[in-house]
Amino acid sequence: MQKFSLLLAAGLLIAAASYAQSAIEPAKPGITYGKAVTAEQAVAIPELQQKLQADTAFTGKIEGKVVEVCKKKGCFMKLERPTGDAIMVKFTDYAFFMPQNIVGKTVVVEGVARVNETSVERLKHFAEDAGKSKEEIARITAPKKDIVIVADGVLVVK
Repeated sequence: MQKFSLLLAAGLLIAAASYAQSAIEPAKPGITYGKAVTAEQAVAIPELQQKLQADTAFTGKIEGKVVEVCKKKGCFMKLERPTGDAIMVKFTDYAFFMPQNIVGKTVVVEGVARVNETSVERLKHFAEDAGKSKEEIARITAPKKDIVIVADGVLVVK
């Protein structure tokens, strides 16, 4: 009986996660997630990096190309950076999620960007959510200091 209850609970969780992702509108130009955002006055990633060298935070709009999204339910995404590393984008209070087809799209995010240190535990959690292999997750052994954006809204530009 206990095994049946566990299987039923696991099945419900999987179904809920699948439904959560299917309820998200697919990404296409003009679609906004979270707070309504326009593309005016958005800064590119290299400009953001320069601004964060001079200040501890940047509040405004940032344009970038999505290179990764949380595979579980779209709870985070990453923006491409010229150096190859990606910038983590989280969403204020998990108020909205991204569709899986947003990878490869250019977006404008509005929110606050800061340089943060992310713990090993949190990095491993993000890697699991992104569907990384056990080997890739095991290679995470040190915290990472990097730009993190907390977005109130996301606009798909192209």
